[in-house]
Amino acid sequence: MTASMNYRIDSSIDVFPVYTLTEESTDSKVIICPERGGIVTSCSLYGQELLYLDRDTFLNPQANIRGGIPVLFPIAGQLVNGEYEWNGQTYWMKNHGVARILPWEVISTNTDGSAAITLALQSNTETLNVFPFDFELRFTYRLQGGVLSIEQQYTNRSRQEMPIVAGFHPYFATEGKNLTYVTDATRMLDYNDKQEKPFDGSLNLEGMVESAALLDAKNPEITFPLAQGRSVRLSYSEQFRYVVLWSVEGKPFVCVEPWTALNEALNDKEGLLMVAPGDTLQLDLSFACEP
Repeated sequence: MTASMNYRIDSSIDVFPVYTLTEESTDSKVIICPERGGIVTSCSLYGQELLYLDRDTFLNPQANIRGGIPVLFPIAGQLVNGEYEWNGQTYWMKNHGVARILPWEVISTNTDGSAAITLALQSNTETLNVFPFDFELRFTYRLQGGVLSIEQQYTNRSRQEMPIVAGFHPYFATEGKNLTYVTDATRMLDYNDKQEKPFDGSLNLEGMVESAALLDAKNPEITFPLAQGRSVRLSYSEQFRYVVLWSVEGKPFVCVEPWTALNEALNDKEGLLMVAPGDTLQLDLSFACEP
């Protein structure tokens, strides 16, 4: 355990090792499981839990976790038949990439002025088989002032430009699915019929099987109601050009997902972020809970 007067970081075992970041003054706690894809499993800000978690999927190491804040890299979304072509070769990759299914390493913890933990993920034989680039990710999860921020570094260790799609897949515990979103987006892509449509700020995800992507927002933030009269505000780097909205019938969550590019980006080459050899791309995402 590391601690200061206001901040504390505790390590414990919940089948897997987990780390709890605590900010006493705001009654805020964040729980992270490095071994299960560097995932945030709980985010309670000002005493309000933001996230949904299906514990059965968390406890099953073979399952993709349904809940928390999964990390999406080097793609968000899916590829047709799970395939893409790069430099004349065909590769196969699971939905949302490799970062969410691999164990991350704890690099450091710090309680000086915030509660922060830095995790790292490096390319290996398994990742090179599906994504032919050497990389290192370093994410710092920081709890400060009742806000969770995820400070991201994507480093290219290859000798060629590295394409990436960065994204997150937060599952928010909501009381309903017909929500109004505060955003300046006016268009959306409805993946249920693959049609572009006007977006007026509201979307009822009840009965929608596939997701919808907000397309043209200029302001890099979105706010929406949660529960008990609270709202969530996501703020993010401008490279997160899209927000994907999705849910599942009968489950008490709505996913509000910042992505830097859409499905099929490794095939259609649209919206890819290209990181030069030896360079590091830095991105940010923060979660705030508002009355």
